[in-house]
Amino acid sequence: MTSKITGLLITLFWATNAFSQGKQLALTHCQSCHLYPEPALLDKKTWANSVLPNMGLRLGIKDAGKNPYEDLDPKEEALLRQAGTYPETPQLSQEAWKQIVDFYVQTAPESPLPQPKHAPIVPTLAQFEALEVKVHDKPIPQTSLLKFNPKNGILYVGDAQNELYEVDSLLQLRMAWNVDSPPSAISFPTNTPPRLLTIGSFRPSDQALGKLIVLDTAVANATLYFDAIQRGVDFATADLNQDGREDVVICHFGNNTGQLAWYEGMLPEKEHILLALPGARRVEIRDMNNDKKPDIVVLMAQARESIHIFYNLGKGQFREKLVLQFPPVYGVSYFEFVDFNKDGALDILLTNGDNWDYSAISKNYHGIRLFLNDGKDNFKEAWFYPLYGTSKAVARDFDNDGDLDIAAISFYDDLDRPEQGFLYFSNKGNFQFDVSSTPAAAAG
Repeated sequence: MTSKITGLLITLFWATNAFSQGKQLALTHCQSCHLYPEPALLDKKTWANSVLPNMGLRLGIKDAGKNPYEDLDPKEEALLRQAGTYPETPQLSQEAWKQIVDFYVQTAPESPLPQPKHAPIVPTLAQFEALEVKVHDKPIPQTSLLKFNPKNGILYVGDAQNELYEVDSLLQLRMAWNVDSPPSAISFPTNTPPRLLTIGSFRPSDQALGKLIVLDTAVANATLYFDAIQRGVDFATADLNQDGREDVVICHFGNNTGQLAWYEGMLPEKEHILLALPGARRVEIRDMNNDKKPDIVVLMAQARESIHIFYNLGKGQFREKLVLQFPPVYGVSYFEFVDFNKDGALDILLTNGDNWDYSAISKNYHGIRLFLNDGKDNFKEAWFYPLYGTSKAVARDFDNDGDLDIAAISFYDDLDRPEQGFLYFSNKGNFQFDVSSTPAAAAG
């Protein structure tokens, strides 16, 4: 009996030790690229069959018969090899890798964890009407851009077929452009034509095929401003170095590679790289510390999910501060600044629901988050509402009662819950909201 107990204790000791080593190895190797992901974020099957095999390739661990370059365009393969995305030499031993895999698969839940309880959704919208935007009596497929110009009441709509449409307040088509690739962002400078950013490749790509162009709204024509943009998804302009000339910050989202960069005098040859990483999703220029210099704030996706502030030190120099960071599977999708509690400091309204990755499952941490600013750009989460596939949320006083309400949209294919497509949060104070929607939200 004693020998059996001793043998059992030895087995438990080695199992516990291997488990502990697996976690420590995960902390070491996973955090070399992004925030450590807890096993509970995904289910066993997703870890074992999708996420971990991809992570292994990025650590130089090749499964038998698995070629990371299979089916890739030769140009894409060349860019990946140049970047060293898939190392030829393993970064750890097969034994160590197995310990990481075992740790995640043994610890993760059998199925995705359920959403936390949230306020019920009333299926009627008292102050909104759903209207469908059509071109030539047809709906617009794969919308890539939607931006309203408050100066003239014109709505700009872009799609994956490389079309840009100008629609008036009656939703009637005014003008259309066929551009080089899907439109992704547009701005409306004072007394000059709109500036349009095109993504280059709608599908994930590392090729620099995007452009920044100037639209001539008098005729359906466009002139080139920038080219060779690596999947540009957003841009912002300001006189960053205060030399009297306008500069531009461009989000080169990319795929495996990318960057956030600003361009002096809006000249491509005067490039200043702020972050040499893929995933720059959205950029805003604000004076965060009230020193009368424009600072840069960026939302980063593609595993390194985070928000960074680049404080303007003058003369084209910046100091970086990482203010928010999330696990790599969170899928951050949008943020905006808003003084929600009216204390004079800019708070952050953020959504995370992008699910176009290696873990396309329902995630209970997808949703809308509000982070309050302590006045020194330290942000703490004050409110969260779970919403699968959340893509954007904006805070406005929609009901004109003096406080900020929230409207949110999501991209979540669930015909049994069409209200997931659009939610309206009427502010009742103390971070309490009445939530409503409409079945029409199922139309997109």
